[in-house]
Amino acid sequence: MALPLDTLTRREAGAPSLAAMPPEAPLAMPVQDFREVPRPVPAPGTGPRGMGWRRLAVFGAALLLTAFGAREMALVFGVESVLTPGALVLALFVPLFGWIALSFVSSLCGVLSVVSGGGWALGIDSTAPLPTPASRTALLMPVYNEDPRRVLAGLEAILEALRGAGRADGFDLFILSDTTDPDAWAREEEAFLALRTRTGGGERIFYRRRAKNTDRKAGNIADWVRRHGGAYPQFLILDADSVMSAESLVRLAAAMEAHPQVGLIQSLPVIVNGRSLFARMQQFAGRLYGPVIAHGIAFWHGAEGNYWGHNAMIRTEAFAGAAGLPHLPGRKPFGGTVMSHDFVEAALMRRRGWGIHFIPALPGSYEESPPALSDLAIRDRRWCQGNLQHLAVLPARGLHPISRSHLLVGIGSYITAPLWLLFLISGVLLALQARFVLPEYFSTGPTLFPNWPIVDPVRAKWVFIATMGLLLVPKLLAWGAMLANRAWRRGHGGVLRSLTSVLIETVLAGLLAPVTMLTQSTDVVSILLGRDAGWSAQVRDDGVLPIRQVARLYWRHTAFGLAFGVAAFLVSPFLAAWMSPVVLGLALAIPLAAWTARRGAGQALRRAGLLLIPEERDPPPILARTVALRQDWEMLAPEGEAVARLRADPVLLAAHHAMLAPATQARPGALDASLVMGRARVAAATSLVEALDALTRAEKAALLADKEGLDALLALPGR
Repeated sequence: MALPLDTLTRREAGAPSLAAMPPEAPLAMPVQDFREVPRPVPAPGTGPRGMGWRRLAVFGAALLLTAFGAREMALVFGVESVLTPGALVLALFVPLFGWIALSFVSSLCGVLSVVSGGGWALGIDSTAPLPTPASRTALLMPVYNEDPRRVLAGLEAILEALRGAGRADGFDLFILSDTTDPDAWAREEEAFLALRTRTGGGERIFYRRRAKNTDRKAGNIADWVRRHGGAYPQFLILDADSVMSAESLVRLAAAMEAHPQVGLIQSLPVIVNGRSLFARMQQFAGRLYGPVIAHGIAFWHGAEGNYWGHNAMIRTEAFAGAAGLPHLPGRKPFGGTVMSHDFVEAALMRRRGWGIHFIPALPGSYEESPPALSDLAIRDRRWCQGNLQHLAVLPARGLHPISRSHLLVGIGSYITAPLWLLFLISGVLLALQARFVLPEYFSTGPTLFPNWPIVDPVRAKWVFIATMGLLLVPKLLAWGAMLANRAWRRGHGGVLRSLTSVLIETVLAGLLAPVTMLTQSTDVVSILLGRDAGWSAQVRDDGVLPIRQVARLYWRHTAFGLAFGVAAFLVSPFLAAWMSPVVLGLALAIPLAAWTARRGAGQALRRAGLLLIPEERDPPPILARTVALRQDWEMLAPEGEAVARLRADPVLLAAHHAMLAPATQARPGALDASLVMGRARVAAATSLVEALDALTRAEKAALLADKEGLDALLALPGR
C-alpha cells in the first residue's frame, strides 16, 4: 500500500538521506558532422528477408496509381503543355495524389499484416514466458514545466508494475527536469521526495534539474548520456503523458540484449484517457486505423525504421556514438537546435550501421493526446518548424534512402497543407475565369485550329471519387480487420456502434481537416518568413477556452471559408455543393473548435457506446492503476509559491540545497544577468513579499539555483 501524501515530509525527515543522482559514469557522445562521409558499414541483418521486393511493390504501386491519376487529371483539363490553363492545377494535384497513393498502398499492406498476425520482429513474442534481462535499464522521464503530480502518478504505476512482475531490480528511474518555472521546480522536488517515500525508499529513483535547458529535450537526454550513460547498456525515454506496462518494458529490454546489432526498438503508443470530444476522436482513430497504418509502415521499413521520441528502447552505445546532434547553420527558425530530433537521431544511428526497428504488435505502450484543436495547433506549430528544419538534414552524407524518406515524409506532412490550399484556390480561380472571362479561341499568331477550353466534368467526377476512395477505403478496411478480432470488435462497441463511430469520426474529421489545413498553411508561411515557434509546455487535461478566445483564434478561418464559398457559388451551385465540406468546416471553425474541446460532448458519446476503444471498456492494469494513483497525487498541493514552500518545509529546503548543481566556472567576463539582477533586487528589498513582487521568473529561478542568493532571499522578513 502506498503511503499517504500528507505524511511525506515527516517520514522523509527521519529517514537517511539519499543522493538525488547516482555517481557519474561518463560516456563520450561526439557531435556528428553531416558533411562527413562515413566509412561503409554492414547492414544490421536484423530485418526480414525480401525487404527490397516489399519496397519495390509499395513504391511501385504508389507510382502507378499516381501516374494513372495524373493522366486522368490531365484529360480533365485538356493539359497538353505547361501553358495550358489547367497545368498549375495538375502540377499541384500530382504530388498530393502521390502522397495519398503511398498511404493507401501502405495501409493495404497493413491490413494484410494485421489480419495475418504480423507486426512482430526480433523474437519478441507476447505469448512466451516473460524473460529476465541480465543488464540494468534506465527509464528516462524528461519534464518541462509539467504538473509533477500527473507525471509521477504514471511513474509510480510503472514502478509498481515492475515490482509486481518481479523485474524491478532491472530498472532505474531518472526524472530529468528542464523546468524553467521556479514554482514548478519546487513542486517537482516535493513530488520526487514523495515518490521515493511512497515506493519504499527509492534508492533507484533519481532526479536532476538543469540550470540551463540547452538544446531542449535533445540536450536534456544528451546530458544524461554524457554523465551517466556508461552505467546502462540501454535506456527508454518516456513522455510526460505516457506509461508502459512491465511486460512491454521487459520484452523490449530483453530483445535489445539478444540483438547486439539493433540500436533502437520503437513501440506503438496507443492514445488513451481522452475526455473531450476532440481527444476521444483522436484516440478512436488511432486505435482503429492506427494499427493498420503502423503495420503497413513496419512492413516496408524493416531495419530502417523511425523513432518518435518516446516509448522506445535505445542502445546507449549506439545513441552516444551516432546521435550527437550538431547545431544547424543559420538563424532560427531553420538554424540552431534541431527541434524534431527523433527522426534525425534514428537516421544517424542507421547511418552507423545500427538497426532501427518498429514493433507495432507489442501491447502495453500508451500516451495521451491534446484535448482540443487549439492545443493541437500549438504543438503542430512547433512540429512544423522542426520538420521543415529537416530540409537542412536531407543533404547529410551516408544516410540510408529509407531514412531520407522518413525525413521527406515529415516535411511533406506539413508542406501538403499549403499545397492542398493552393490546389483548391487554383481550381476555383480557374472555374471563375471560365465563368466570367470570355475565352480566346484564336491566338494572335497564325493558326488553323481554335483553342477550345476543355473541361471534362464526367471524368472530373470520377477523379474526385477515386481520390476520396483512396482516403476512405483504408478506414473501411481497418474496420473490417477489427471485425475479424472478437476482443477488438467488442472493445469498439460491436459491429453497429463501431460503424456508427467510424461515420461520426469521418464526418467530424472531414469538417476539421480544412481548419487544420489553413492553420498549417499559415504556420508554414510564418516559419518561411523567419518566425520561431518557441517551446511551451503542452496542455494535458482541459482544452476548454472562453468563446471569445476561440473566436480570436479562428475568425480568419471563418472569413476565408465564407469568401471561398461565395466564390464557388458564383461559378455554379453545383461547384458550391462539391466544395461544401471545405466551406462548412472553415465557416464553422469557431463552434467546432469550441464544441469538440468540451468534455460533456465526449462523455455523452461514451455513455452512448460511441467512439469507444478497448482500453476504455476493459482498462489494462497499468492504465487503471495510473488513473487511481492520479487521484492520490491530487492531494499534493498543485499550486504554491516556491520560496514559501521551501521556507515552510525544512526537509524540502535541505533536499533542495543538496540537489543544487555544483557551481561551474564561467568564462572570464561572463555574468548571469538574471542572477545579478535577482541578488540586487533582494538586497534592495525590505521584505520577502517586496522581493518576490519585484523578481521576474528568470531572476527567481536563478536565485533558487544559487545557494547564497536563496539564503539571502529566505533571510528577508516575511512582511
